[in-house]
Amino acid sequence: MVLPVRIILADDHALVRQGTRRILEEHPDLMVVGEAENGEQALELVKSLNPDVAILDIRMPGLSSVGIVSEINQSSLQTKILILSAFDDDEYILALMEAGVSGYLLKTAQGDELVAAVRGVAQGKNILHPDIAMKVARLWARRRTVSGHAVSGQLSPREMEVLRFAAKGLSAKAIAADLNISVRTVNGHFYSIFNKLGVSSRIEAVLYALSRHLVAPEEGG
Repeated sequence: MVLPVRIILADDHALVRQGTRRILEEHPDLMVVGEAENGEQALELVKSLNPDVAILDIRMPGLSSVGIVSEINQSSLQTKILILSAFDDDEYILALMEAGVSGYLLKTAQGDELVAAVRGVAQGKNILHPDIAMKVARLWARRRTVSGHAVSGQLSPREMEVLRFAAKGLSAKAIAADLNISVRTVNGHFYSIFNKLGVSSRIEAVLYALSRHLVAPEEGG
C-alpha cells in the first residue's frame, strides 16, 4: 500500500488555504495534515509533523519564507518546500533558490499544475514555473562572473548527461534507471557538478546551466 503524500499549507489568507486544500484532497494520494497562517506556525508544524511537502506563501507574517526554508534545509528534516505565491519579486526568488526550495509556482497556476508539482517535489524533482525559471536564469547570468573557460569544459560528458536529465525534472532514481547506473553514482555526479559550478543544490545547478546555455530553455521547463 502506497502512503499518501503528507502536506502542510502555510498562507495568511484562510480562503487561499481552504481552496488549496480542496484541490489537493480531491486526490487520494495527497493528504493535508496541517495549516499555518504565519511563518512561526509553519516551522513548528514542519518540526512536529515532518510532512513530505510544505506549501508556503512567499510573504507571511512573522518568520519569512526564506528563514523557514533555510532552517528546514539546515536540519535533518526531509520536508520538501514548494513555494506558491502571487509574487515573483527578484529579491525573494534568488534568496529562496539559494536557501534550497524544491519548487516555485505562481498562484495563477491551474489546479492540475499544483497537484503535479506537489507529487513531483515529493518524488525529489525540482519544479519551477517557466517564467520563474527563466527569470532566475537571467538574474544569475547578470550576477555571476564568467570564468576564463567554458563551464561545459569543466564537466565530464556523463556529468553533462546527468545535468540535462536534471533539467528535465527527473529524480536521481529516474536518472539512474535511464543511465543504468546506481542512485549512489548519480548523487556522486551531482556532488561533482555542484563543486565545479560553485552551487549547492540541483535546482541551482539547473538554473546556472540555463543561464550559461548549457541546457536549452525547453529542457529546463
